[in-house]
Amino acid sequence: MPGISNRAGKVPLSPFRKLVPYADKAKEAGKKVYHLNIGQPDILTPASAIEQFKKIPMKVIAYSPAVGITSYRKKLAGYYHKNGMPVDPDHIVVTTGASEAIQMLCFSCMDNGDELIIPEPFYANYNGFTQIADVKIRPITCSIEDGFALPSVDQFEELINEKTKGIFITNPSNPTGTFYGKEELEQLGRLVKKHDLYLIIDEVYREFCFDGQEFFSGLNLDGLEDHVIVVDSVSKRFSACGVRVGAIVTKNEEVLESITRYAKLRLSPPALGQMLSEAMLDNEEDYLREAKMEYDRRRMTVYRRLSAMPGVVSYKPRGAFYCFAKFPVKSAEHFCQWLLEEFEYHGATVMLSPGEGFYATPGLGVDEVRIAFVLNSEDLESAMDCLEEALKVYPGKLEEKKVLVEKI
Repeated sequence: MPGISNRAGKVPLSPFRKLVPYADKAKEAGKKVYHLNIGQPDILTPASAIEQFKKIPMKVIAYSPAVGITSYRKKLAGYYHKNGMPVDPDHIVVTTGASEAIQMLCFSCMDNGDELIIPEPFYANYNGFTQIADVKIRPITCSIEDGFALPSVDQFEELINEKTKGIFITNPSNPTGTFYGKEELEQLGRLVKKHDLYLIIDEVYREFCFDGQEFFSGLNLDGLEDHVIVVDSVSKRFSACGVRVGAIVTKNEEVLESITRYAKLRLSPPALGQMLSEAMLDNEEDYLREAKMEYDRRRMTVYRRLSAMPGVVSYKPRGAFYCFAKFPVKSAEHFCQWLLEEFEYHGATVMLSPGEGFYATPGLGVDEVRIAFVLNSEDLESAMDCLEEALKVYPGKLEEKKVLVEKI
């Protein structure tokens, strides 16, 4: 039988999907599974946009322009302007989700063997995207003890070498919920300009910043028009993960030209998805205000419940809808599998993402998990009940002193 490629064999498994077979078996056995493993919110997609989309006259679903439907790019540029990010429609290339955007950036801006510096833990699929492009991740490790605060610029600079092509951050962060403010971005901006690097920022969660923090986009960094590339998506903003519409936003004409070549090869981003995305932008302010308030409530529920669990190390996330937690266990991956295979509480259990898969450095995150607070308050409380009880009875539990971290 013909074998698969070496490339395919090296693609890493997603830590938030690898336990799916165990979850499926748990459901078949009659257990209710609370999914805190993946960023799939239960908040409704904007109903008015769906109704508006249904009224669009469609007789032939044609290709859209390779860079995206013009009317959508214009409306998206208007959204950016309204949020203090002055870009033109020509600065936007629409992609099939943020995932394709990152893949296109790896192919367009980096050669085989080039390196990206990324704070870890990071969104696990970055491992796969860079591996496909033969780009190496140089991780810079953050710590749960200080809420995964960004390391100093000096620490970043120590990792820069002749192969470094850029620094890549997610703000606010998936998987940690960490928020980076204007001062931190300006420091990184000065560093990338000094070394002539890219600053790539995944801003998918920009709408969800808490505790009165004001989001500052990389697009607002003065004098860095040729260095900053922003990745965006409607998936989380409008609870529309299946729409698969993302974007690359930059003022670097050379990057835009290169990205457009790849865009033409794949012909068209999702036409129907762009139509719905355009409709969602019509009433985004009220929708996003309510969504942010709801995520804030969920954030505080998770923070409150983790705070009360003996042996758990946690912190108050400042953005997005994720946090990490360190559990008093030898192996978080075994614990997560045990939750699905052997544990239930009132007929239910919880699914989490093992933390190790969000690191590039071997051996880190083995006792950590990512929690996505994407369920309604009642389900979230029940999921936390399951988790609290599970940590009491788990046979692999370690006795460790509890530490609670709250980054102010």
